Amino acid sequence: MKIALAQINPTIGDFTGNLERIVATSRRAAELGARLTVFSELCICGYPPADFLEKPGFLARCRKAVDELAQSTASLPTAIAAGVALPAHADSGKRAVNAAVLLDRGRLLLEQHKRLLPFYDVFDEQRYFAAARGQQVIGLDAVRLAITICEDAWNDKNFWPRRLYSVDPMEELMRQRPDVHINLSSSPFWHGKRAMRREMLAAIARRDRIPVLMCNQVGGDDSLIFDGSSLALDARGELIAQAVSFDEDLVIVDPFTAPAIAAPEDDDTAAAWHALALGTRDYVRKCGFRKALVALSGGIDSALVACVAKEALGAENVLAVGMPSPYSSAGSIDDSRRLAANLGIRFETIGITGLFNEYIQALEPMLHGTKPDITEENIQSRIRGTLLMALSNKFGALVLTTGNKSEMAVGYCTLYGDMVGALAVIGDLVKTRVYAICRWLNRNGELIPQAILDKPPSAELRPGQRDSDSLPPYEVLDPILEAYVERYETPECIARAHGFDTELVQQVVRLVERSEYKRQQAAPVLKVTSKSFGSGRRFPIAVKVQV
Repeated sequence: MKIALAQINPTIGDFTGNLERIVATSRRAAELGARLTVFSELCICGYPPADFLEKPGFLARCRKAVDELAQSTASLPTAIAAGVALPAHADSGKRAVNAAVLLDRGRLLLEQHKRLLPFYDVFDEQRYFAAARGQQVIGLDAVRLAITICEDAWNDKNFWPRRLYSVDPMEELMRQRPDVHINLSSSPFWHGKRAMRREMLAAIARRDRIPVLMCNQVGGDDSLIFDGSSLALDARGELIAQAVSFDEDLVIVDPFTAPAIAAPEDDDTAAAWHALALGTRDYVRKCGFRKALVALSGGIDSALVACVAKEALGAENVLAVGMPSPYSSAGSIDDSRRLAANLGIRFETIGITGLFNEYIQALEPMLHGTKPDITEENIQSRIRGTLLMALSNKFGALVLTTGNKSEMAVGYCTLYGDMVGALAVIGDLVKTRVYAICRWLNRNGELIPQAILDKPPSAELRPGQRDSDSLPPYEVLDPILEAYVERYETPECIARAHGFDTELVQQVVRLVERSEYKRQQAAPVLKVTSKSFGSGRRFPIAVKVQV
């Protein structure tokens, strides 16, 4: 049996557009001889739909969409497995179920519900969905299919050191003697996820001794980025088909006869770049915009964001703005201009010295007798934020913020200043990873001027300012932040593991805890690590933490 893995990029709530994509892809798969075409989890309505699932009208539209899909594909020789939210049983206590429907020539053969509902990190499925009461294997021609939905394949007691659920849905399905395991997924990307996902599914194939095929969503939805990377494994766990990462794809394979192929190399630096470009492109376009604004400071962070914007949207849709203050170096503007020329994007400058002086003059009666401090520094940042939002309003372009994860973690950012914007493109990259991606971008030539890579990091908000005046070197700071923010390690464990001074680690931790109020007012952050700032990391603001 030839099976197609139809890796598409749906949009939440765009039933018409999603159905058009599904039908068109199914036709292509049928022309290529596929007897079954598999799509991703909740692809009909888009994933994750969040509180739309609380609206009866949304669920009614989901049910109608299934009927429309059945009618539109009734003449095709390929069966279709696709994910959708549907109304739950009245006595379940929930409004919806996370379902996979199997359609063949206009008939509904199976409505399979998801049993394991994740409620960790960015997932909120127990909030919305009723768990499956039972699951069944279904025959298609002479082949018995075990159809699971994402998390239902993620609880193998032989693979995970700690299971999150007391049951494994595949055990129930295996008692019904399926020939092949089909998994519909919407599995978000983060560093190392693709290789781990492949290893986990291979372990299941070897355990159950049947082929495993997984179709994963691709595309960006708010903070989440789905890498696709759909794949097929034979009964020995060997890779026999692999879709591309970070783009739509259609892969056709016979899981019973296909030979093994080499696994693709997993370059996390390249993957992060492609993920950020995809996430930015889909955020801007799915929100109904085409253009983006980037404030170029001459620093490494804004340089990377400009590169991502150009890759995501095209040079003609990116406007870069330099806004020199009294403390900006001439080199910073020159470096920004050179970067913009390398990227082919428009670059304009708006000097803010006069505006800054007027702010200081207006405040002088109240600030008289005080020494300049962070107040005056932040005024410069907030002037820039106001100008960017004015340009955004005038030209209908979204502002992309340029702060990195290291800065957001310790509060080295200004509310209503450099935090102004619609999307935090690199808000999940610590500073050292920003440098790594920029060096990777320059691997075939100087895209980012070397001067930007070489200069010491500085906000340039006071004479001679450097980040190291206020923060430990990033080579020290970043490992502390990754351990504390992403893995929840204690300061004592971090100090021992890295040989750092305990008091230094505690100082960093205090900065992290003190800055929660800023992060909860920040733009959505594109998630590329296992724990980003946003919905997957939830802490109260008004607390007293003993470090």
